[in-house]
Amino acid sequence: MSRPQPLSGFPELLPRQRIVEQQVVDHLRRAFELHGFANLQTRAVEPMDQLLRKGETSKEVYVLRRLQSDAEGSDSGLGLHFDLTVPFARYVLENAGKLNFPFRRYQIQPCWRGERPQEGRYREFMQADIDIVDLGELPAHYEVEVALVIADALRGLPLPPVRMHVNNRKLSQGFYQGIGIRDTEEALRIIDKLDKIGPEGVSKLLIDTVDATLEQAEACLKLASISAADTSFVEEVRALGVSNPLLDEGLNELAAIVEAASKAAPGFVIADMKIARGLDYYTGTIYETVMEGYESLGSICSGGRYDKLASDGKHTYPGVGLSIGVSRILVPLLQAGRLDATREVPTCVLVALANEEERSGANALAQRLRDRGIPTQVSPSAAKFGKQIKFADKRGIPFVLFDGEEGPQIKDIRSGDQVPVDVDAWEPPAEDLHPRIIAE
Repeated sequence: MSRPQPLSGFPELLPRQRIVEQQVVDHLRRAFELHGFANLQTRAVEPMDQLLRKGETSKEVYVLRRLQSDAEGSDSGLGLHFDLTVPFARYVLENAGKLNFPFRRYQIQPCWRGERPQEGRYREFMQADIDIVDLGELPAHYEVEVALVIADALRGLPLPPVRMHVNNRKLSQGFYQGIGIRDTEEALRIIDKLDKIGPEGVSKLLIDTVDATLEQAEACLKLASISAADTSFVEEVRALGVSNPLLDEGLNELAAIVEAASKAAPGFVIADMKIARGLDYYTGTIYETVMEGYESLGSICSGGRYDKLASDGKHTYPGVGLSIGVSRILVPLLQAGRLDATREVPTCVLVALANEEERSGANALAQRLRDRGIPTQVSPSAAKFGKQIKFADKRGIPFVLFDGEEGPQIKDIRSGDQVPVDVDAWEPPAEDLHPRIIAE
């Protein structure tokens, strides 16, 4: 059998890298729970008509087929979810009678998307989402809160500096209405391409697609050029001379977010009028987050306010949420060696084995340490002690426990120090108990 080749777009991590990912996920989970978010896990598949509600093309959805089935069967209308927002909206509708609103949830799960693999974009990837939904009405203060939750969650991770760029769809659409553009949603989708095709390309598309005049296209580009880390953007927008009630509403909501973030997380949030997020269901604040030095990855944390994604015809459940691209952040940093773990196994102590007849005693000794929460394993063989120490060193295990005639002794293999130890009282240094993430 020939050596298997990796599948493009399906990253698999080595043990040390996996430890980093697990600790990042655990950190995010703790941060979300500190803010009162309950955990959910939804199924991997959704009906295709639900998946395509978001405006995605069917080419990006992995469709479920029965194994060895040539004809379309009962599963042909199902696809793997490509994000966690659409499954969450469906979950809310199915379980609305059992949920208490406003409902705060977080999910950390894999997703699948059949797009062309490239740096930061994978066909299988981990996402971490938070959302707040309510019944009927969702107060705007939640749009402020979710940005601060993400700031709190990312602040404790060993990442390059991150900045969240924030805009409001009401602001942009109100501006477009104020200058006479009718198809404001299409105009938003075009503005969303600004970083890809540049101002000239956007101007041409606005003229060709939404019948904008050259003056209207220039006004749209002037709006998109405005950004600020404080509320000064409000006067810059008003200086463009456009008046519209929806524009005023969006300006006020965006100013509230920037003002609150400047106090709680200085420098984290930037008002950026070019942020558009081309997905149709966003209705208010929209967010995109970039990591300094890794701008080529695109947004590592995106989302926004949505008012009609979850609706059963009688009731509407507006919400606001953000999604952290865990794989998008970690895989490039891990592959570049920017993040690592202090060891490749959870083990803190290796119990040495003088001979195989003593294995049961060594197992009992190891269990005494495990009972006190110290990750411990017994040596795989009764080799020479030097070889057992080398086994531990290769895996980053910091301590080796010997049980000889003079009683148990613990050896720190990094310093070479070896001292007698009371197995039922000894505690390793806190920084050695579990693997830690180290950043370049």
